[in-house]
Amino acid sequence: MKEFAKTPWRIIHTKPAHGAWNMAIDEAILEAVGTGMVLSTLRLYGWIPPCLSLGYAQPFSDVDLESLSSHGWELVRRPTGGKAILHTDELTYSIITSNDEPRLKGGVLESYNHVALALSHALQLLRIPANLVDKTNAIKSETQENQVKRHNPVCFDVPSNYELSVGGKKIIGSAQSRRSIGIMQHGTLPLSGDITRITQVLSFEDDPSRQRAILDLLAHATTAETVLGYPLEWSVAAEAFCNAFQEVLNLEFLHSSLTPEELSRAEVLVRDKYASQAWTMRI
Repeated sequence: MKEFAKTPWRIIHTKPAHGAWNMAIDEAILEAVGTGMVLSTLRLYGWIPPCLSLGYAQPFSDVDLESLSSHGWELVRRPTGGKAILHTDELTYSIITSNDEPRLKGGVLESYNHVALALSHALQLLRIPANLVDKTNAIKSETQENQVKRHNPVCFDVPSNYELSVGGKKIIGSAQSRRSIGIMQHGTLPLSGDITRITQVLSFEDDPSRQRAILDLLAHATTAETVLGYPLEWSVAAEAFCNAFQEVLNLEFLHSSLTPEELSRAEVLVRDKYASQAWTMRI
């Protein structure tokens, strides 16, 4: 692990919020960090009500809108890649830095690795025996089964490079966005609940395809409660994340709140982007 000079960052805990608001806040922070208005930031948050998020380039047709509406769940499109995630009963983190922050500077895989080491330590503090997925283990053979999995619209079906798994099952999934103004990485730790619920609000060719997706999820993803055998409180997980990031990445966290400028910008981003059909249905 590369050694970094001790550096002050903001840490922000925000109350559970709507999907569009959560994505707008992350982007507002990215803009503020990119212009030097605020320090690099670790944000920890949750979602109310449950929200299905699509990856930046994921087809909107992957969503079963009728089922989503019947569940009372929201829909948002993320600014980062990957496939669909159902955000509920989880701890979500976002890391937002300038492009010259050494912990995320350089190649995508290198920066993923730095963050993953901090995430791994957080799980150790929570007594979750997680392992980093090595890139050699992420290479899939070109079998018919893997062709099926590749078209699965669910994000948590198979761990990717430098994601965290327990017994081969993904426990934290992450995604990154790199722009001229800065870098954003966010990810989720499912705390509890039925990991297969997401399949109820996604479109599949037929019921056998949905059933295969359910079996894939059960085989390749898990929650903190399933691993530990008892419920893990959000506040306990958040404290572990804070301590692990400080220790592994040699950070000095300054507990803070969003600035008036960030809040104002987020309102605009909700209205003009994340709550708009033009963004959500862009593909």
